[in-house]
Amino acid sequence: MTLTIALGCAAALLALAAFAVAIARSQAATRVVYFASMVIAAISLVAAASHLLGIVEPLRLRLSLGVPWLGAHFRLDALSAFFLVVVDLGAASASLFALGYGEHEPAPERVLPFYAAFLAGMTLVVLADDAFTFLSSWEFMSLTSWALVVSHHRVAENIRAGYVYLVMASFGTLGLLLAFGLLAGPDGLYTFAQMRAAHPSVTLGSVALILALIGAGSKAGIVPLHVWLPLAHPAAPSHVSALMSGVMTKVAVYGFVRIAFDLAGGPVWWWSIVVLAIAGITTVMGVLYALMQHDLKRLLAYHSVENIGIIFIGLGLALAFKAHGMAFAAALAFTAALLHVFNHSLFKSLLFFGAGAVVTATGERDMEHLGGLIHRMPQTAFVFLVGCVAISALPPLNGFVSEWLTFQAILLSPQLPSWGLKLMVPAVGALLALSAALAAACFVKAYGVTFLGRPRTPAAEAAAETDRFSLAAMMLLALLCLLAGILPGLFIDALAPVSSALIGERMPVQIGGQWLSIVPIAASRSSYDGLLVFLFMIISGTLAAVAIHRLASDRLRRGPAWDCGYPDSSPATQYTTMSFAQPIRRVFGTMVFQAREHGQMPPPGDTRAARLEVELHDPVWESIYAPIIAGIGIAADRLNRLQFLTIRQFLSLVFAALIILLLVLAIWS
Repeated sequence: MTLTIALGCAAALLALAAFAVAIARSQAATRVVYFASMVIAAISLVAAASHLLGIVEPLRLRLSLGVPWLGAHFRLDALSAFFLVVVDLGAASASLFALGYGEHEPAPERVLPFYAAFLAGMTLVVLADDAFTFLSSWEFMSLTSWALVVSHHRVAENIRAGYVYLVMASFGTLGLLLAFGLLAGPDGLYTFAQMRAAHPSVTLGSVALILALIGAGSKAGIVPLHVWLPLAHPAAPSHVSALMSGVMTKVAVYGFVRIAFDLAGGPVWWWSIVVLAIAGITTVMGVLYALMQHDLKRLLAYHSVENIGIIFIGLGLALAFKAHGMAFAAALAFTAALLHVFNHSLFKSLLFFGAGAVVTATGERDMEHLGGLIHRMPQTAFVFLVGCVAISALPPLNGFVSEWLTFQAILLSPQLPSWGLKLMVPAVGALLALSAALAAACFVKAYGVTFLGRPRTPAAEAAAETDRFSLAAMMLLALLCLLAGILPGLFIDALAPVSSALIGERMPVQIGGQWLSIVPIAASRSSYDGLLVFLFMIISGTLAAVAIHRLASDRLRRGPAWDCGYPDSSPATQYTTMSFAQPIRRVFGTMVFQAREHGQMPPPGDTRAARLEVELHDPVWESIYAPIIAGIGIAADRLNRLQFLTIRQFLSLVFAALIILLLVLAIWS
């Protein structure tokens, strides 16, 4: 019944989208749509989790929809059940957050119908079991999310973001279409079961994997296909941004995993070289882009690029180990990647919710216009701090566990027989370590400038705590980040059916170890006690606080505050986002972003203010996309002449095209 329940929930969401069109302008529409979405997602979540934890056989269902004589095939196995858990958990928490946040939406009629349809689209992608249903659901997911991106259509930046997103989404769909076309072959084996049984050749599987990496990677946000992501995520409403960044990118990861590990046949060792090289570059470039930002939501969007890179590092390692018959190491790397899929969906949704609460309270996304919010929004500041610690991969929260497992898999690379991988994997490990350190620095900047110090603007000074629904959603995700960090064995064991189905091996059973510790390989080699670390931090912190209060001097001493050379108290003298990023920009920015600083210092006696301008360039956009856009513009101008041909010229053109096509067909046959 679990597959039937999941499909029924998708149908209910589609019906809710149609109902939302009718009631969108009423006052109760926001509460009705989001509450119904939350309930439907919760029901689907229970069904998916019960299937994943029950370790039952895959469930299949065929409906008389779609292509005639083919129908629409759906399947719920361990892999789709896990990703359905990610989708439904993100959907339920976003809907809970939106119960309060959505009250501030100026145009709910442009959001509510597409929101429910977007949730249905992601659900159908995960459940699809044939190429036509998968691609139709994929396009439906892309179009509904595009409608949400341009919901605030009067802002010119949002229109541009929607255009770039639509182009990249179409490009990604083309890649997946070609991949499925190759796997289907000349006999039209459109169902995944037929593709799986066909056992494609190494050449065919290799081309399909590259196309899947392009198609799914463009939706996930791997470099250099990430350009839509920092534009679209900030443009959408914050709960939609959380879904796009924390959930939709994971649906894209699902598409790659389904093709690479299930449909494309046995992996070849060089597949992992390609995946690891792209993943390593994506990880570092994502965090470097984020460090240069002062828009809070744009910063979070770039960190999604970084974390997608971390996930693909785990998947690349799993391909390498599986290709060389190292099933246990492949299971470790694969589990690390899937665990990071789950963890990232938690803390990235939490951070986007926090950013949405800040935007609602202040009307500002620019961190330079914030500050001091810890005194005005203390509960939001606390949960946002939890998200910052989690995404920075610091114990005892969940981000540390999945990155630590990825490093454990990297440490097994000397056992690989391929010298190319022996050189590649340590280099990727170094990039992963660098990105972890830079991520911590980035979120020190984000949290410090946004919540600490003094308010920089009247809007920040007048901020107030967010509503109870938004706080409840953020508290829920913060609690899950903690539970997944201190009890990771529960979540690792839950992923065992997925690893067993696709790798043929699983990590050892983790539950039952001393202090509920996790042992990825052997206790003598490495282990992690999340619960023990958490208890130590609580006890030591409490003892330190008591000792300070009891033993410190109670004498009152007053003195002038250290003014840092600025005796006039002003929020303008505080550290800014560019101040935090300056050392890193000078180390990496000159090479990566061609950063240049232009200073204007007036001569002595001149009362004009000194100015410092920083010039940054986007190498990916300027080297790849700008020339393509320019070329398309030139070609469009040339082809525009075709609109003014006479009827005789049009007929001649059609006749010539027909002759050329017949010649090509004759030569081909």
